[in-house]
Amino acid sequence: MTTDAWTKWPSREALSREGLTDARRWLARSVRAVLLAGLLWSTFSQRHVAGWAAVVAVATLGAVGFCGWAFYRTTLRHDLWPSVGLLVVLMGAALVAQDSGFAIAATVLWCACAITGMERLPLAAALPVTLVALGGYTALNHDAWLNLTLTTGGLLLGGYALRLDAEARGTAQRLLTQERAARAAEAESAALAERARIARDIHDVLAHSLSAQLVHLEAARLRIEQEPPGPFRDQILERVVAARSMAREGLAETRQALSALRGEMAPLGEYLRELAALDGAEVEVAGEPRALRAEASQTVRRVAQEALTNVRKHAPGARVRIRLTYGTDDVTLDVRDYGGREREADPGGLRASGSGYGLLGMRERAELLGGTLETGHEGPGKEGPGKEGPGKSGGSGTSGGSEERGFSVRLRVPA
Repeated sequence: MTTDAWTKWPSREALSREGLTDARRWLARSVRAVLLAGLLWSTFSQRHVAGWAAVVAVATLGAVGFCGWAFYRTTLRHDLWPSVGLLVVLMGAALVAQDSGFAIAATVLWCACAITGMERLPLAAALPVTLVALGGYTALNHDAWLNLTLTTGGLLLGGYALRLDAEARGTAQRLLTQERAARAAEAESAALAERARIARDIHDVLAHSLSAQLVHLEAARLRIEQEPPGPFRDQILERVVAARSMAREGLAETRQALSALRGEMAPLGEYLRELAALDGAEVEVAGEPRALRAEASQTVRRVAQEALTNVRKHAPGARVRIRLTYGTDDVTLDVRDYGGREREADPGGLRASGSGYGLLGMRERAELLGGTLETGHEGPGKEGPGKEGPGKSGGSGTSGGSEERGFSVRLRVPA
């Protein structure tokens, strides 16, 4: 046997109760219940245990139980000397019980120390402790030498068998954990491969198509600008320019979707600043930035994009302020606009944008993640969604903002 085998602890999986079947758990609890009942019966069945003696006996049994629980915890942490010390205390309690006339309780303690020491300690410490416990049991019992030999040998072998059984169970538990981890990694790898394939297909079809449209629309714009000015020419030019702008936005969104599929998305704060720069919006990030779940990050990006699209559509010329707040367990996005032209009547503050998503779809998407999306008008003396006025966490609390009617979108998702 190598030196490592003598000094090596049983694995934590072997020392814990993980992996035990219900039958094994029931059997272990039954054995503990029988031992406790035996200790109580052997202690209180004697006539001289009454009054203060009974109180002392109960306190002693409680201390013994606490030491047993502490021994379980310290061995689970692989703390050698505290574990050995607790066994020494328990063997001292067995010696006191033997001298006090509680032979059955002393026997139970001696045997329990021998078995648990062999089961839960490194062999270099388990053998001496077990031999001391068995020696104490033998010295204080006056049975025939054959009975004592068979009993001590059985206890020694029983403790070692429990040790081997626990190690086998711990090994099985580790193998099961490794297999589950391998399956999860395999499933994640397959999902990444599928996402990469979808990204390639989207790039080969949609991105190339949009790029080709941009080239043709730009050529058409240049050709139309060469025609003599007139109402018809100006109208066609306006439509071509708008189509080119939509194609450019669609290509940008496609590239973002491809980056998300490949797991290459830019940090959320950086993305919001790039998005806000197109509209001259202000961006503020509060809290400690951190990586979010892909679903949460994508939802925040889509809501910000949709909110800015709605500002361009319904309140052109408005000032926009974006605030991203990283909380302990969630992330909050506030998008507020002020000073634009009056919005058209829109029940619930929800209108679909040209992107085809709409804030109603974003609200449903947030709720699927366990979050919320609140929208509403703001004006003089009126608080926005989430019971916060312009002067609060939305980052738009200026005197001008409190005098101008605007619109607010607030998203909160767990992260």
